[in-house]
Amino acid sequence: MSAPGIPPRMMRPHEEWPIDDARRTTVSLRGEYVAAGFTDRWLAAMVRGGVLAKARRGAYVAGPVWESLGEAGRHSVRARAVLAQARTEIALSHVSGLLEFDSPTWGLSLDDVDVTRLDGRIGRRECGVRPHRGQVIAGDVVVRNGVPVMTPTRLALESTTLGDVEHGMCVVSDLLHRRLTTAAQLSERYALMTHWPDTMPTDLVLRLSDHRFESIGETRAFHLCFSRSLPMPVPQYEIKDAWGRVVATVDFAWPELGVFMEFDGKVKYEKLLKPGQRASDVVVAEKRREDLIRRITGWRCLRLVWADLGRPDATAAMIRDALYPPSIAA
Repeated sequence: MSAPGIPPRMMRPHEEWPIDDARRTTVSLRGEYVAAGFTDRWLAAMVRGGVLAKARRGAYVAGPVWESLGEAGRHSVRARAVLAQARTEIALSHVSGLLEFDSPTWGLSLDDVDVTRLDGRIGRRECGVRPHRGQVIAGDVVVRNGVPVMTPTRLALESTTLGDVEHGMCVVSDLLHRRLTTAAQLSERYALMTHWPDTMPTDLVLRLSDHRFESIGETRAFHLCFSRSLPMPVPQYEIKDAWGRVVATVDFAWPELGVFMEFDGKVKYEKLLKPGQRASDVVVAEKRREDLIRRITGWRCLRLVWADLGRPDATAAMIRDALYPPSIAA
């Protein structure tokens, strides 16, 4: 399957899902069962018994496999069913495409499967499928996990049309951080996005996104500073000792104001957890690290957690107080 102008042999990105990943499960269509002599009554009985599960109308997968999957995994299986039932050439795009690259979909709907027709025509809206229009040019489509999907560069740009700036930043920054796209590639492809709907946030998303953000929490914290007109911090700021050696890197810093900020999220602590360690060991190590940074710099420390991002006004006030404490303001 290839779009007009796209070479038949597409580059396969690295780090695809393992061949035995449940999301790659075989999708069988009703017509295949009927051709093999099975009836609709038999199919219904197999679904009731949990032997089969209905991924979508007319498409079935093994019941135990379906039960083992979460919401995102089931979406990917439904996407494969949509591809199997398609009567024209399509590729997964938008949210459905992002899942093929394990990109974050925080705040984005997984209700419908996103597809883009490769013949340039407008797709027909049907239950569970959200068709998109948009010129597909050479290099826009790759094969990933065995299915045709838009490239990370195009997916990043598509994500900017799905919601507000904050949600777009989370996707674009993740793809930049994992080096699945670059700022130059985004700029080049963006210049060719003519007549795309809902692109008002795109320019701002591209300017604010940064490959240095290591998590959704960090991206949202940076956006919070921007949206509440706070001084913008430096991401991934290196702390050096008296001999110029890097002893730590903090999530954000305002060097001129003597403040650094860390985002404490579950993912961060799981990443720091070493074999044989307990969560409390990581907390103690982080406290020692913070004390070291304080001794070297004399700076104040500010820590955010996920809940803080849900109350942006109060959190912005807290950050502002840390940057301009009353004793300094006076």
